[in-house]
Parts: sequence; C-alpha cells; structure tokens
Amino acid sequence: MVKKLFILALTFYNVSRAGAQEMKIPMEPASWEYDSSAVQFTSYRNVPVVMNKSGKYYQIFLKNYTFSNGTIEYDVALTGSGFPGINFRMSADRKNGENFYIRSFGPVSPETRTTLQYAALIDGNSIWDLTDEYQAGAVIHQDGWNHVKLVVSGKQMKVYVNDMTKPALWVPELEGWRDSGNISFTGNVIYANLVIKPNATEGLSPEAGYISTSNDPRYLRNWMLSKPIDFPFGKDIMIPLPSMYGRIVDSSLPDSTTQWTAIKAESRGIVNLSRKYGFVENDKRRLAWLKTTLHSDRDQERVLSLGFSDEVWVFINGQILYAGKNYFGTPGQKEPKGRCTIENTHFTIPLRKGDNEILIGLANYFYGWGIIARMDSMEGITIR
Repeated sequence: MVKKLFILALTFYNVSRAGAQEMKIPMEPASWEYDSSAVQFTSYRNVPVVMNKSGKYYQIFLKNYTFSNGTIEYDVALTGSGFPGINFRMSADRKNGENFYIRSFGPVSPETRTTLQYAALIDGNSIWDLTDEYQAGAVIHQDGWNHVKLVVSGKQMKVYVNDMTKPALWVPELEGWRDSGNISFTGNVIYANLVIKPNATEGLSPEAGYISTSNDPRYLRNWMLSKPIDFPFGKDIMIPLPSMYGRIVDSSLPDSTTQWTAIKAESRGIVNLSRKYGFVENDKRRLAWLKTTLHSDRDQERVLSLGFSDEVWVFINGQILYAGKNYFGTPGQKEPKGRCTIENTHFTIPLRKGDNEILIGLANYFYGWGIIARMDSMEGITIR
C-alpha cells in the first residue's frame, strides 16, 4: 500500500514538472477517497473499473491532485439511471466547482438536446435550471463504453462524447468561480480508463468566448436587489388592490426601510441570485425583490420577455402586472421544462412618459434562483 501511494505521488510530481504529459489514473482504492459501502474497485470487460455496490449512487474523489487546465478523458458504462458525471475545479469543501454530466434514463436519439449538461456548482447547489443553453445531444451507447473527453482552458470548455472529431458541447464561458481544484466522479455507473493531460488544451483559448446575448441592449442587466427573507409555502404577497369599499391598502411590497444593493446580469443575461445568496437545504422557500427603472420618452406599450425560477410577481409603477409559477416537474411548468429561459413567458408592459419602476418579487426553493428579462425594443427607452 505504501509503495502504491509513493508511486502515485511520484507520478503526480513528474507530470506537474513536465507539463502536458499523459497521466493514467489507476482505478484502484489507493488513488481515491470513497465510501466503501457504496463503491467497489473491480474488473469489467477485462478492464480495471470503479462501480457501485447494490445499485447505490456514489461519489469518488481523486487524491493528491489539483486540476486547472488540460484534457480529461474517461470511459463510462451506463449501467444505472441518473446523472453520471464529473466535477472539476472543486473547492476543498466540495461545494463549488464545475459539473458535466449525462442524463441516463434509457435510449435517446442524438437530437435529444437534454442528454448532456454543463452547470456550475455554487455553494453545494447545481444551477442546471439557469443553464439551459449548455445542453446538447450525442450518440449514447446503452451497452458498453461511452468515451468522454473534456478540453478545459481558462474560461472555456469543449466536451466530446464518443465522436472525437467534433465537440458535442461547447461552453464559451464556464460559470464557476474557481480556476483550479479537485476532481470527482458521481453516479451509479461504471468508470474506467481515466487519463489526464495537464495543460493540453488543443489550442482552445483561455479567454471567454462569444455569447450573443452580451451584445443585445434589449436585456435588462442593471438591477437593485433586496436581502432575502424566509417565505414558507402557503405565504403570499399582499398587494394593494382596488375594492368596492375604497382600496385594499395592506401591502408586503418593499418600502422606504428596504435595503438595496446593485446586481448585474451575467454574460448570458441571467440575474443570478444563487451566486449572491447561496443555497439552503430542505426545500426552504425564500423571497427577494429586484427593481430597475426605465425612462420612456413617451407613453408607449412594449413587450417584456421574462424567464424566472421559481415564482414571480411583476409590478409596474406599483401596480401588479403579472404573476406566475415555474415549478419544474409540474403540469404548469414553463417551457422549456421548468428551466429559467427567455422563453418562459412574455406580456405587454405599459410605459408612461418619464420614469417607470419595474419591481419583481422572486421566490425560490428548487435549485437555481434567478431571472432573465428582455424588452422587445429599447426605442425611446433608457435605463436609469
């Protein structure tokens, strides 16, 4: 055992000195941290592998190695359903990093774009539902090996699955906030033939690539954000409403005591509250408020397209304009399938001449927390 550990450490040392050498990681217990009740190292199809015990989901962590940039290749046999994948650039507490996985729930066609997924891990939470753009299809073998290759360079990543002539998925801007860290594998599948080539990036630029939304001025990118509050299920927002008897004035809208901080949309247009406020366990529902001001040079009507996760209440100049729910996995989920995208909904927004405040209450309990908002036109409109 001591000899194996010494050889493994020496291999890591030599690779770090030599640069982009090929490093074959043995699928042996000495190389990994793991739960022995869920994991076994054995042989499959005459290849040393790691796999689960009794159909259990598992995670293994590579010892004594920090990955930054380079190529990672491995084989995976999809023996169980779920989301088998790799985490890299993971923090020491294993809550932050980058994640690529395959959705494994039976045969799929190459045109099924939800087969592959990239998402950042933020505070122990995957923001997959804020990352709809980073999905793709591929030829997936239900029997035998699937070969996966990740090429990671700075902010960019290309992923090849089975077809090594062209990437199945290209991520022009990785959204985790780390540039190095640990590697782990997850799933209830079989992994083999892990090879790492440090700094072998195949000419892929380390700078963030082109994202079309970054050039589009119709996206509302500058907001003010309130602090989050607990908002248990069953609780709703009190809204000032007209009444037969005068006016219902009770309100839970922000007032002069509300504290605000500035927040900007990220490159894809997502206003990412998950990054700001992290993750809470046990499906704890929280509410925060966002506001921005549009100045119109005349009275006009425009169309606002809005993506959100999970619930919104939209106000214009203090009056309720739209309310909606986007609960993943329910009949009422917004397309595409409960994810936060600009396709979720759209509605007409009446703008008066002068300043107009858009106020959004945003509640969340499930994975990513955020909005994306785009006007149909910014003609005669400026953002205050």
